[in-house]
Amino acid sequence: MIQSKADYKHYLEQDRIALYKTRKKPRIAGDEIWQYEILLRKTEYYMNCKKNPLGKAIALWLHFRLRKKGRKLCGFHIPPNTFEEGLSIAHWGPIVVHPTARIGKNCRIHQCVTIGATNGQSEAAQLGDNIFIGPCSSVIGKITIGNDIAIGANTVVTKSFTDNGITIAGTPAKKISDNNSHSNLAPGLNLD
Repeated sequence: MIQSKADYKHYLEQDRIALYKTRKKPRIAGDEIWQYEILLRKTEYYMNCKKNPLGKAIALWLHFRLRKKGRKLCGFHIPPNTFEEGLSIAHWGPIVVHPTARIGKNCRIHQCVTIGATNGQSEAAQLGDNIFIGPCSSVIGKITIGNDIAIGANTVVTKSFTDNGITIAGTPAKKISDNNSHSNLAPGLNLD
């Protein structure tokens, strides 16, 4: 979670690397997902670090802008402070993340993904570091996903997978190989 200006800058840089961007700043057109991620991090910075009345007002305004931009990108609903550094949103399309979900560093997430709670629970999944989530996958309930895990396309995960460095897929999800997620993540990220 962003707790300082240095953290804010570090998160921005790791997100840039995770998105495979070589430029230092996004273009006006064509880099809308990167712009969204920058706005997400700025919102987190103001929410976590600027506790005075002006900072709270700016955080509220940024949160409003974030929701508006998420709708323009075909339905991104990612609450602040759910993803650690190195977030990579692969494509436009619906992404729904529950506010209590926690996802570690270096996560690549595709379109039509849901990370949510179920059955009246108020808590959602906790995912480790270096996670790849394929298109149209759902991670549902108060479960734990280990580190270095690849979740295949169209997978429904409703139970915990605490083994590290595996691939899971299917409905319901099951382990299908001992291949980790690293080949699906950007080179240059610290995957340790």
